[in-house]
Amino acid sequence: MPLKPGEPAPWFRGSTPSYPQFTFDSVAGRYILLAFLPRDDAPRLVVLKALAEHRPMFDDARLSCFAVVRDPQTAAGAQDMTGLRWVLDLDGAVSVQFADQSCEPPAFMVLDPTLRLLRSFELDEIAALFGYLAALPPPAEHGGAPGRAPVLIAPRIFEPELCERLIALHAETAGQFTGVMRDRGERTHYVMDELKSRRDVLVADPALQAEIRERLEGRLFPLMERAFCFRPTRIERYLVSCYDVADGGVFHAHRDNTTFGTAHRKFAGSINLNADFAGGDLRFAEFGRDLHRPPVGGACVFACGLLHEATKVTAGRRYAFLPFFYDEAGAAALAAYQARVAASSPDA
Repeated sequence: MPLKPGEPAPWFRGSTPSYPQFTFDSVAGRYILLAFLPRDDAPRLVVLKALAEHRPMFDDARLSCFAVVRDPQTAAGAQDMTGLRWVLDLDGAVSVQFADQSCEPPAFMVLDPTLRLLRSFELDEIAALFGYLAALPPPAEHGGAPGRAPVLIAPRIFEPELCERLIALHAETAGQFTGVMRDRGERTHYVMDELKSRRDVLVADPALQAEIRERLEGRLFPLMERAFCFRPTRIERYLVSCYDVADGGVFHAHRDNTTFGTAHRKFAGSINLNADFAGGDLRFAEFGRDLHRPPVGGACVFACGLLHEATKVTAGRRYAFLPFFYDEAGAAALAAYQARVAASSPDA
């Protein structure tokens, strides 16, 4: 069925000339123009000319364009650039997800910052399309009212003494740079890339883990149940992290539950352990440009499906405790994934 205004666009995975494992859901937070390039030469050249003429509109802050390429000639010469990228779709696997009964998608689709359809346009409406794009309000005002990210700020989860102990634990080893989760085939792997620059230390002491869990269960979980109607039963990882200005500390926009090995996660927590740093705040771009910073010992809790970033630290070091929370249903999903991996291993 064709996509209707207000409905979410499919989240596809594809390839661009500069990024072979492009995930579409990561581009939320700005307007998106999807241009499905015609396979026939004459109409395709009309679209390419229009995109070139309006290239200054595509700034990656207000608006980005993704041209879906379905012919080998254009694919061979495509090069990604700021604001204008090329999704290589020679097999039609992306296009078919946006198609109607005729098995063809509209020529153009305009999506809002939450990746929901605003309006579709056909090839004979190019002038109307770019007039429409020019008239759109700033992304943060696309809903007609200020957006507010659905996050919980909960103060007084860790007392200052516990915060200092966790910072000292990190300082003992300075931590290790860690990667991000990516699916390869049917398995999830850690990979190192430029999305993230952060040093992590796991809390291995069972006694210290017990102290932390006591505070989370007694101080944070009741607020989560009140705010989200969700009571965690499981905590994933007791992790102390450091975003250091010397390392270019940052974690660019991502979601926490989009791989096979992370789909069980329901909520993420970010508990600041210090305040003497600049930058390093949380942003949820689908809901505007506001920054979120819990007080020392306080938590910012949010659903793992929200697109979020930890902005670059510009002075000092940000120390944080960063757990994930889930329940018994999530535990069952994780166990099922682990069983599949075990069954498919060469030694099984």
